[in-house]
Amino acid sequence: MKAFARYTLASVAMFAAMTQVSAQTTDGGSSSSSIVRRGGADRSRDKQQEASPGVTERMQQRFATQETSDADKMWMRVIYRDLKLDNPKNTPLYYPEEVVDGQENLFRIIMRLVADNRMPVYEYLDGKEIFTDQYKVKVSDMLDRFHVLYSPAKGSSEKNPKYLIEEADVPANEVLSYFVLEKWEFDSRTNKTRRIVEAICPVLHRSDDFGGEAVRYPMFWVKMDNLRPYLTQQYIFVNDDNNLPKYTYADYFSRNMYDGDIYKTRNLANKSMMQLYPDPDDRQRAQDSIQNRLEQFDKKLWVPSREEVIAAREAREAAEEAAAAAKDEEAAIASRDGDAEADEETPKKEVRSTRSSRSRSKATSSSKAKPKKKASKPKAAPKSSSSATKSVRRRK
Repeated sequence: MKAFARYTLASVAMFAAMTQVSAQTTDGGSSSSSIVRRGGADRSRDKQQEASPGVTERMQQRFATQETSDADKMWMRVIYRDLKLDNPKNTPLYYPEEVVDGQENLFRIIMRLVADNRMPVYEYLDGKEIFTDQYKVKVSDMLDRFHVLYSPAKGSSEKNPKYLIEEADVPANEVLSYFVLEKWEFDSRTNKTRRIVEAICPVLHRSDDFGGEAVRYPMFWVKMDNLRPYLTQQYIFVNDDNNLPKYTYADYFSRNMYDGDIYKTRNLANKSMMQLYPDPDDRQRAQDSIQNRLEQFDKKLWVPSREEVIAAREAREAAEEAAAAAKDEEAAIASRDGDAEADEETPKKEVRSTRSSRSRSKATSSSKAKPKKKASKPKAAPKSSSSATKSVRRRK
């Protein structure tokens, strides 16, 4: 009886499973439809991957900046920098001006991605950057505002607009600077300060028809997390000493290989450095002070170790010895110069002494010669004698 009951239960379970499979086949057309079917999020992700070949969602997650928890952040400073492309450290962002062997400069990469609708861009609000959907830039309006010629691309739709921009119409030669938004954060877990590039803004330099000074037009902000996966695929030349491109654009920004002046820091009044320090010299000193504080922030938080104290003392003593040696050397050089001047003056003194002795000898000789002339005057005696003789003769 127990075996019969087990057999009956197994039969019922098998019949129920077969009934469920047949019902699924009748509803979906095949028994595997429930496994293959994906949700709306998966379908949208697949469409996004198809729209951006070469960069998958996994790559975007890998290259995205790992956000530090607010509980671990002990300090943060927001810095705005002006990267001028005539600076030798920033020229890798400008060259090549034209596409050469698949090599593109930074602005052409950005414009290609923006025209293909692969990443959003945000409005430039002059110190009030908000990277939300409310402040997304409509690409067609941006292109019209800066007079960039374009046409609808193949596959463009109202929900997914795409634009075709010819290479000659991309104003790459007019983008002569970039604005960079940095965040300096001190992480209590690692006890270190890290420098993160959060966003970048290309700036157009255009002059009027009369050839006046060029006016700068910030175009839009691009979040570095959205741009970084594409920058890892473009290798660049960093300098002229090595003609082998060993770094990517992503390395260029993550290693902070660029150089730019601080033109603004986030403050309550939302004022730039030029507004806070109208005098150029005061502004330069303030910029240097801010940069120094940023670089030395984490080093000033801790008491130095014994080895560091000894090393600092030895360095200080070495500096003092070097300064003392330099002073001694300057004193020796000054004494040598004084001796040389004395040696140069000695012949002059001898010449002067010889000249004075000669003049004295001449004076003495002249003084001795004058009495001889006076002694010659008594020659009048013979005259007197002659006259006396004459007188004597007359007497005779």
